[in-house]
Amino acid sequence: MITKIFTTYQNIQAKSQQFDGIAPLLLRLYLAPVFIQAGWTKIDAFEDTAAWFGNPEWGLGMPMPELMAGLASGTEFIGGWLLLFGLFTRLVSLPLMFTMFVAGATAHWQNGWLALADSNSWLADGTIFYNESIMSAAEKKQRAMEILQEYGNYDWLTSSGSFTILNNGIEFAATYFVMTAALFFMGGGRFVSLDYYLKNRMLNVNK
Repeated sequence: MITKIFTTYQNIQAKSQQFDGIAPLLLRLYLAPVFIQAGWTKIDAFEDTAAWFGNPEWGLGMPMPELMAGLASGTEFIGGWLLLFGLFTRLVSLPLMFTMFVAGATAHWQNGWLALADSNSWLADGTIFYNESIMSAAEKKQRAMEILQEYGNYDWLTSSGSFTILNNGIEFAATYFVMTAALFFMGGGRFVSLDYYLKNRMLNVNK
């Protein structure tokens, strides 16, 4: 009985191999608009982006801020489009991974893990990360809601969703780093990327 179950499982797994391109395709389709938008936002306000990269007081304090801003915005914008079509997937994943690592280390690390301030999360209680601003976020949010209810059109202001407090931790940068790392090892995906057809074309040419 156990042998039969194992054999059935192995057969199903073997047949599923022909769909192994779906996973990298989904990763690419998720990441592409994220990077394209992030890159375009930096390009569209390049002077402000460079100022933020270079300012040591309210920014990142990076050397050569114009160059760094240009590299980051270009990597995200061009890299996003390449991911969308699955072209040079492994190659472009490397600078995207590096960009996310630098972003996490410079812009987000000091804020802990959470992207949104949630004082109830075990990731904010000091077990791994601790951020005092997160622990006081619930009180601040409650006070803000009371002010809006008293002095503002609260129903209209919350008609698109409830208010939250941004913590800007490393959560998203780390997630995108892991996803681009997965693409580096998996590639763009069989049957669903330009990389696959380009590779087959090159192999046929060299025969």
